[in-house]
Amino acid sequence: MLEKQKPYIAVMFIQLSFAGLFLLAKLAISGSGMKPPVFVAYRQAFAFVTLAPFAFIFNKGSASITSQLPWHAHLKIFIISSYGLTLTMILTLVGLKYTSATFATATLNIAPVLVFVMVVFCRIEKLAIREWHGVAKVLGTMFGFLGAMVFTFYKGPSLFSSSHHENPTSSISENNTRTTKDWIKGSALLLAGEFTWSMWLTMQAPLLKRYPGNLRLTFLQTGYSCLSAIIYSASMERNISSWKLGWNVNLLIVAYCGIVVNGFVTWLQTWVIEKKGAVFSANFGPLAVVFAAIISIIFLKETLYVGSILGALLLAGGLYIFLWGTSKESQKESQQNLDPQKKEAQLDSIITSISPTHEDYNGQRKEDDRSRN
Repeated sequence: MLEKQKPYIAVMFIQLSFAGLFLLAKLAISGSGMKPPVFVAYRQAFAFVTLAPFAFIFNKGSASITSQLPWHAHLKIFIISSYGLTLTMILTLVGLKYTSATFATATLNIAPVLVFVMVVFCRIEKLAIREWHGVAKVLGTMFGFLGAMVFTFYKGPSLFSSSHHENPTSSISENNTRTTKDWIKGSALLLAGEFTWSMWLTMQAPLLKRYPGNLRLTFLQTGYSCLSAIIYSASMERNISSWKLGWNVNLLIVAYCGIVVNGFVTWLQTWVIEKKGAVFSANFGPLAVVFAAIISIIFLKETLYVGSILGALLLAGGLYIFLWGTSKESQKESQQNLDPQKKEAQLDSIITSISPTHEDYNGQRKEDDRSRN
C-alpha cells in the first residue's frame, strides 16, 4: 500500500515546494532587487553541486554517470534542459516581477492542459475518448483548469481574515500600482514559461526510455541548464555588483530554490513521470494554488474569500475525476496484460494434461514388449 502511495505523496510535496518557490522568488526579485538571470544561474549551480555526490554514489550499472553516451545524446539533453529549465525559470521570474505570486502559481494549472495536448499529439499516450476513463481524464483536466481560474480571478465576499486591521501596503494596493501594460507583459511571459515547462515535462518520458536512470538524467539536465544559465547571465549582466551574494535572505532563498526545488524536486518530478506519466504529474498543479493561498493567509496575513473556497472545490473535484480515470485506465491495462498470460497458462495446462509423461511412456513401452513376447 505504501509503495502505491509514493507517487501521490511525491507530487503533493512537489506542489508544496512550488508554492514556496514563487513566494520566495517574488521576495528576492521584487524585494531585494536580484536579477532573474543571475538568480537562475545561482539556483542551478546549487542544484548541480547538491546532486553531484548522489548521482555518482547511487547510480550503478548501465545508468551510471560514467557510462558512455553518444555526443548527439548530450546535445539533445543540453537543448531540452536549456529551454525546459533555464528558459522556463527566466521567463517565469521576469513575469513574476510584473504580476503577483498568486497569479504566477495559478499559471501552473495551464500545464496539465498543455501536457495533455502534447502527449496525445505526439502519441506518447493514447486518449481513449470513447472509454469512460478517457472522458474522465479530459473532464478532470478541464475542471482543474476552471477551478484555478476561479481561484485566481474571482474573490467574492470575505470569509476569514487573519488580521483585524487593513494593511495599506497589502498585495491588493501593490497590484493597483501596476499598469495594465505591465500586467499583460507579465502574463504573456508566465504563459510562455508554462509552454516551455510543458514541453520539458512531455519530453521526460521518451528521454527516460532512451537513456534510463532518472537520477543520472536529472544530474545531466541540471548541469547543462547551469551552463546555459551562466552563459546567458554573463552576456546580460556584466556588472559585477549584480553577482554579489552575501550572507542575507537572498542566499537562503537561492539555496532553497536550488537545493530543494531545482535539485531534489526536479529529480522527484522525473521519478513521478517515470512511474505515472507526464499528465499525472502535471495534473496535480492546482494543489500549488491551494498551498500558496494557505501560506499567504498564515504568513502574509491575507484574507480568505468565497472565490478561494469555490475554486478549491473545483480543483479537488477535477483532481478526483482525473485520478478516477487514471485508476480505471491502469486497471484495464493490467487486465489486458494478464489475459494473454492466463490464456498461455491454460494452454500449457491442457498440453500437460493430454501429453504422456516419461513414466507413462516407459510403462506403455514395457506393456507392448510383453504383448509381443
